[in-house]
Amino acid sequence: MTEGGVTQALYDKIVRREAQVAVIGLGYVGLPLAVAFAQEGLRVTGIEVDEAKVASVMRGESYIGDVSPQDVAALVAEGKLSATTDYAALAQADAIIICVPTPLSKTRDPDISYIIAAADGIARHFHPGQLIVLESTTYPGTTEEIILPRIAGNGYRVGEDFSLAFSPERIDPGNRRFNVRNTPKVIGGLTPRCLEVAKALYGLIIEQLVPVSNPRTAEMVKLLENTFRAVNIGLINEVALMCARLGIDVWEVIAAATTKPYGFMPFYPGPGLGGHCIPLDPYYLSWKMRTLNYNARFIELAGEINANMPHHVVNMVGDALNAQRKAVRGSRLLILGVAYKANVADVRESPAIDILKLLHDKGALTYYHDPYIPRLDLGAFTLSSSDLSDSLLTAMDCVVIVTAHASYDWERIVRQAALVIDTRNATGALKEGYPHIVKL
Repeated sequence: MTEGGVTQALYDKIVRREAQVAVIGLGYVGLPLAVAFAQEGLRVTGIEVDEAKVASVMRGESYIGDVSPQDVAALVAEGKLSATTDYAALAQADAIIICVPTPLSKTRDPDISYIIAAADGIARHFHPGQLIVLESTTYPGTTEEIILPRIAGNGYRVGEDFSLAFSPERIDPGNRRFNVRNTPKVIGGLTPRCLEVAKALYGLIIEQLVPVSNPRTAEMVKLLENTFRAVNIGLINEVALMCARLGIDVWEVIAAATTKPYGFMPFYPGPGLGGHCIPLDPYYLSWKMRTLNYNARFIELAGEINANMPHHVVNMVGDALNAQRKAVRGSRLLILGVAYKANVADVRESPAIDILKLLHDKGALTYYHDPYIPRLDLGAFTLSSSDLSDSLLTAMDCVVIVTAHASYDWERIVRQAALVIDTRNATGALKEGYPHIVKL
C-alpha cells in the first residue's frame, strides 16, 4: 500500500489492532461479526435501533443462536464490546460495517431504507480516514449509488480521504461447520487502496479473503450464490411435482442421481423457501434488470414454482384426508416444525406460516409443535407450540412434517399418527414401511 495519508494511517492502525470498529445492525450478521472483532482485541460498538437488543448485549446476553452468551458477557466485561442506539458513537469509529436488513416490499421491489438511514447516519458523524463497508445484500450498484455520494458529496475523496467497500455476508444460521472465521470472505473495494484497507480489517478475523475488482462485482457474487440455490430448488420442486404425477419417488431419483461423480449436484424439494436470503435476494437482481429493460426469466419462474409449494402441500393434505373420507374443514392438523430450516429458532419467510394460514382458512383446526418456536404470530391469529405427547399425536387427523428438526423421534411420531404428510423425506430412513405416510 502506498505510504502516507489517512488511509495509510488507518491501515497501520488496523494492523496494530488499535482500530475501533462500529457495526450498524446487531442481527444474525452483525452480532457474530462484532463478537469476532472484539475477540481479536479491537474495541467494537454496535449501533442498533432495537433497544431490547442493545439492552441484551449490555447485560452480556446473546439472542443469536450461533453466538455464545458467555463470549458476549466476557467481551462486555472487558470493555471490548458495547451497544447503543445513538449514531453519534460513529464519530469515534475507524471502521464502520453496515449489516442492516434489506427486505422486499409487497410488490417485490427492494426496500433499501435501512441502508439509506445507515448511510445518512454515517455522513452526519463522518471523519476523514474512516473505512465504510456495506455487507447487506442488495442490487449491484448500491454501494456506489447510495453510500458513496453521501460521503463524497461533502468533498471527500474515496481512496484518499476515506475507504469504501462491499463485502457480502455469508452467514448460515445453525451451521456447525462453517462460521464467520472459516467461511471465505468476498471483498470489493472502490479503489485498490480501499480494497487493501478492507482486507487488512477482515484479515484479522477471517481465514481466507477473496478480493474482486469492485463493489458491483461483490454485490453480484452474493446475488449469484442465492439465485443459484433458488433456481435449482425451483427445478427440483418442479421435478417433484412431475414425479408425483408419474408415480415415481422423487427422493429415490435424487439419491440415485447423486451417485454420478461429476456434472450433478443434489438439491432437495420441500414445502417452500424460507429464511433471510434465498426467498428474497434473487428478486433484487430481477428488479435491477427490469430497470434495464431485461426480464430475468429463470428467477421469475423459479420464484413462481417455489411460492406455490405451500399450496401444493395443502392440496396434498386435502387429497390424503379425502382418501380417508374426511374433509379439511373440521379436521385436526398438526404441523411439525415451523422454523424456516432445521435446528434454528427463526421463522422468517417460513413456508409453515403460509401452510398454517391456508389450512386455517379452509376451516381446519390447526396446531403446531416446534422446540425452537414457543409462540407463532400469524396475524389474524396466534398459536402456541403444543406438547408433543402421544395423546396429541393420536388425536390428530393428520400430521404434516414441514421442518425436520433433529430432536424429533420419527419412529414414535409415525407409529402414533393416523396420517403423515412428509415434505422433507424425514421418514425415509425408517426401516419399516408405513402405508399412512404420504411423501412430497
